[in-house]
Amino acid sequence: MTSSTVAESPARHQPDELTVGVEEEFLLVDPRTGSAKPAVTAVLAEIPAELRGQVQLEFQTSQIEIGSPPGLDLRALRRTLGTLRGAVADAAQRADARLLAVGTAPIDGPQPDVVDNPRFHRILERYGMLVPGPGNNGLHIHVGVPDPQIGVQVLNQLRPWLPILQATTANSPFFRGVDTGYASWRSMMWERWPAVAPTPWLRSHEHYLSLIDEMLTTGIILDEGMLYWYARLSANYPTIEVRIGDVCPSLDDTILLAALVRGLVGTALAAVAQGRPAPAVEHHVLLGAHWRAAHDGLEGQAVDLTGTPTLRPGWHLLRRLVELIRPELERHGDVALVDSLLSRLRSHGTGANRQRAVYASSGDLLDVVDFLAEQTRSASIIPAPPHVTGGCPPQSRHGHRPEGA
Repeated sequence: MTSSTVAESPARHQPDELTVGVEEEFLLVDPRTGSAKPAVTAVLAEIPAELRGQVQLEFQTSQIEIGSPPGLDLRALRRTLGTLRGAVADAAQRADARLLAVGTAPIDGPQPDVVDNPRFHRILERYGMLVPGPGNNGLHIHVGVPDPQIGVQVLNQLRPWLPILQATTANSPFFRGVDTGYASWRSMMWERWPAVAPTPWLRSHEHYLSLIDEMLTTGIILDEGMLYWYARLSANYPTIEVRIGDVCPSLDDTILLAALVRGLVGTALAAVAQGRPAPAVEHHVLLGAHWRAAHDGLEGQAVDLTGTPTLRPGWHLLRRLVELIRPELERHGDVALVDSLLSRLRSHGTGANRQRAVYASSGDLLDVVDFLAEQTRSASIIPAPPHVTGGCPPQSRHGHRPEGA
């Protein structure tokens, strides 16, 4: 489709409002040890019947996933996700487990089995040790688009901004008992899979499909569901699916990301409708920007890809994104909500920052697990203790410290 064709019919490419839906993956842990627990079958059996269609298995028996239906109102989305999070947390408690919204397992323990599913067994046979430890839990946000030809143009427009969204979700600094030095260790583990990468530059929907065919033919992926680009066209819905983030600790975090992604997709649709080309970003620089996002999170440095690549404070780049998409936030009535949620996030930091503050205060990863369980159930960001620096952390009531601490 040429730029002139796009520009002649903007109404077709810019719906009045864009639907948004969310999928969240969670970790199930033992309430006594804090390590991953293979409890998903028992938890699913405890889910109320009326909610079971929105709760499902994930890849490992220590994981569980919820999904919202698409909608226009972020407040309704918040209510839906809050109901689902609460119901699954209650079901986990009845099944002698705890539900954590966290990217990776903070505390070491036995490797849970893969769910007994023929597809999952084929993946395990093909990819072997790439299976991500006790569970790798992400956040996927779907935003409606008019058709796939426009969708691939939107994907091109999103590429420079996805690293800063990834940084905003950072929520996995601890893994198997140690601080990894990364804000999102889940991201680093996830990148081991062959089809996990920034979305390539796409010439057309036909080009998009041809790349999938090439990956299937060469055995890079077993099916289209294994196309793990950071943004893709959904195989099942008329949506763009953005899938770069750790699962967020609280509903505040998740709703903020949903608003930012919808605003960014709407801004991209407007650019396509006006015939504006997407910024050209070199693939190796984009890879580095995603690495930086995983390492620093939002509190450190971020790679600005909107011109000549340069480092900027993460919060500076996030504010630039919000200003860019502000017209779309206004169009959807999301400005006040986003401004409020951004203020809370700025005050309390990302999930990674909050986890580290809890650990710095007590020196005990079971306190981090307790904190994450509270965050998962809460509608709002819970402030972590003030960050403690220097000296040995005090022993907590649990009497447990991570390996290597």
